[in-house]
Amino acid sequence: MPAPAHRESAADTVLTGARVRTLDPERPWASAVAVRDGRIAAVGEAHDVRDWRGPRTTVLDLAGATLVPGLVDSHSHPVWGVEMATGADLSGCRDLPSLRAALADAARAARPGAWVQAWGLDHNAFGGRPVHRDLVEDALGGAPALIRLYDGHSALVNGPALEAAGIDGPRDFDQRASVVCDAEGRPTGHLVEHAAMELLRPVLPRPTPEQRRAALVTSLREMAAAGLTGAHVMDLQEDVPALLSGIEEGEEGAGVLPVRLRIAPWCMPGDGAEALDHLVALQGRGGRHWRIEGVKFFMDGTVEGGTAWLEHADCHGQGTHAFWPDPRDYARAVRHLARADVRTATHAIGDAAVRHVLDTVAGLGGGQRGRHRIEHIETLPTDQIARFAPLGVAASMQPTHTAYTRADHTDEWSRRIGAERAARAWRCRDLRDSGAVLALGSDWPIAHYDPRRVMAAARLRRLPGEPGTPPVGPEQALTGLMALEGCTSHAALAAGEEAHAGRVAPGCRADLTALALDPVTCPPDELAEAPVRLTMTGGHVTHRA
Repeated sequence: MPAPAHRESAADTVLTGARVRTLDPERPWASAVAVRDGRIAAVGEAHDVRDWRGPRTTVLDLAGATLVPGLVDSHSHPVWGVEMATGADLSGCRDLPSLRAALADAARAARPGAWVQAWGLDHNAFGGRPVHRDLVEDALGGAPALIRLYDGHSALVNGPALEAAGIDGPRDFDQRASVVCDAEGRPTGHLVEHAAMELLRPVLPRPTPEQRRAALVTSLREMAAAGLTGAHVMDLQEDVPALLSGIEEGEEGAGVLPVRLRIAPWCMPGDGAEALDHLVALQGRGGRHWRIEGVKFFMDGTVEGGTAWLEHADCHGQGTHAFWPDPRDYARAVRHLARADVRTATHAIGDAAVRHVLDTVAGLGGGQRGRHRIEHIETLPTDQIARFAPLGVAASMQPTHTAYTRADHTDEWSRRIGAERAARAWRCRDLRDSGAVLALGSDWPIAHYDPRRVMAAARLRRLPGEPGTPPVGPEQALTGLMALEGCTSHAALAAGEEAHAGRVAPGCRADLTALALDPVTCPPDELAEAPVRLTMTGGHVTHRA
C-alpha cells in the first residue's frame, strides 16, 4: 500500500471508481490515481484514497469508467487545420452530381463577390475523370472558388480564382509541384502540392488574428472532448509560437492549452545549412503545453496526385520522382540534424520513398534508435518491413485513411498504383508483428481527429458505423490492445517520451482519458461512440461529461 500522504504532499486531484488500464508492466491494473503538480503521484486502489487526500484535494468518482493513458494523435495539423477546414465540408460527396449540388449551395449562400471555399473532397467523386474546373465551373455561378482535395496536397480552383491569382499557364517550382495544364497550356484548375497552392494565398480572404485564435481554441476543446490529451503536430507556421503563447496567457487558455502539442517545423528542398541551423535553434522552444520538437520532411507527395515516389510508375506514367529533386540532399539534411540530436519525421507514402528514408537512417550509423520516424507508409514492400525495428525507425500511420480506398481496388488510389501495390496497403499488423513501434493518428484535417474512430478503424480496417463496407486488407487489423498502444505507449515511444508518457504510473505526466467502455475489449463500432467521461492534460481537467 502507498505510504500515507503528508498534508503538504497531498494530491491535487484523486480519480477513483475507475478501472485503470495502466499499460505499465509493473502494475497493469488499478482503480484509483492521485495527481499532484501535473504528474501522477500514486496509483492504487480505493482504500488508498484516504491516504492521498488533503483539505484541498478534489476527488472525482469515474463511476466505473475505464481510465487509460492520455490518448494522443500521432500526426495532426490542428493550427493549419483551422485554415484548411474552411467553408463547405465536401467529405460526404461521393459522385459528381452531389459535388456540383454542394458547390451550388455554397455559392448561393456566399455574399456577392465573395470566395467560395470548400474542403475534404475525395478524388473518387470525379468518377475516374481528370480533376478539371470544367466539371464544376457552372455550378459556382461566377464566384471565385478554392476547393481543397481531401489529401491536403492538391486543390481545384475555377476560372475567376485563376484570374485573381494571375495563373495563366504552367509554373516552375523547386519542389515536385505543378499547375496542371491542358495540351494548349491552359490551366485546368488542378493545383498539385503546396508550392502550387501557395499561389492563391495573396488573394484568398484571411481570418483576423482574433478569429483564428478563437477557432483554434474551439478546435482544441473539441479535441479534448473526444478524449485527446496530445497531438504530434507536423507543421509550424511562423506566427504559431506567438499564437499559442497568447492563448496560454489569455483567459481562454487559463494558462494551458486543452491539448498538449509537440510541433515539428518543415524542412523543404533548397534549405541549406543556415536554414537547418535555424531549425536546430528552434528545438525546445515552447510553453506549458506546447513545445517545438523535431523536424518534418517530405520524401514524396500523394498517390492520387501522381507525386508519390514509387519504384515503378503508376498507371499514368507518374510517380517516379522524389519530392526532393536530388534525394541525396534530403539525406544530407537528415545527417545535419542528426549530428545536432534533432529528431526527424518524414512523409513517405510510396515504396521508393520509404526505402530511401530507411536507407538514409541506416547510413547514419549507431546511436540513432528512436530518433527517426516515417509518416503514412501507404504501400510497403515485404522486404522493407523487417528493417524498421532493427533501425529503431517508428512507423506513424493513419488507419482511417483506408476509407479513401475500396476492398475491390476500384478506387482512384488503387487504380493508380495497381493491384499488386494496393494489396500491400497500410500494413499496420505486419509492422507491429515485426517488432516495430507503430504510432497511430488521423492527419487531421485529412481525416477526423477523434481517437476513438482511429482505434476502431485500426481494428476494423473500415470506418466504424459502416458494417456494410468490406474491410480493406482485413489481415492487417490490429488487436484492441495494439490500437490503444498506438495512441498511447507507442505514440510516446515515437516521440521519445516513454520515460514520462504513455503509461499510468508514478512520475508520468497526468495526461489521462476516461471512457465509458474499455477501448481494448468493447466492439470497435461501439468504441467509436463511447462517451468520454474525463480528459485530463497535465493535471488539468480539459473535459468532463
